[in-house]
Amino acid sequence: MKFLPTLFAAGSLLCAAPAFAHDEEALKAAPPGDPYIKVSDALPLPEFIPGLGTLFVDPETLPAGPFLAYDRDGKLSATVYMTPFEELQNGTAYDELSVGAHTVSGVDIYYNAGHPGVDKPHAHVVLFHDVDAKGRLAE
Repeated sequence: MKFLPTLFAAGSLLCAAPAFAHDEEALKAAPPGDPYIKVSDALPLPEFIPGLGTLFVDPETLPAGPFLAYDRDGKLSATVYMTPFEELQNGTAYDELSVGAHTVSGVDIYYNAGHPGVDKPHAHVVLFHDVDAKGRLAE
């Protein structure tokens, strides 16, 4: 339960931050184009991560993201943020995070002990963009 205040802070950041204006149409299908890169091309991670899909990120927005998550058919299914607990506890704020799509049907927030690219403990905040997205990303 000691991470509960940090998870709440991460969720609050998302609610308070306005989305950057962007061409939502251009992000609907993979690959999303510049400045996004495929995470698996830059880090030792699989191309498709069950539960998250195929991830693309603008390297300038690391570590928080957004990471654009595409299903196996290349459809944008979720926007993912990875917010390190240590940085949040030290007062780092992630303001005005962009989203892949403005439609959000559900949100998952969960702990991750670390992985290539975000090696310290952090929260995954996943915004699903349609009701079937979570299932498509799990396959």
